[in-house]
Amino acid sequence: MTIQAIKPGPKPKKEDGSDDRRQRVDPATKPKHPTLKPHIHKPKD
Repeated sequence: MTIQAIKPGPKPKKEDGSDDRRQRVDPATKPKHPTLKPHIHKPKD
């Protein structure tokens, strides 16, 4: 049994060939998105 990593696909392109920015959070829309909870790392975990 082999373990295979999941590879993300290529970034989507718009019709004019430029990168599609929908997967990114722009500074103008940043207040709409909640921040991530801080990750508390347990000892020996």
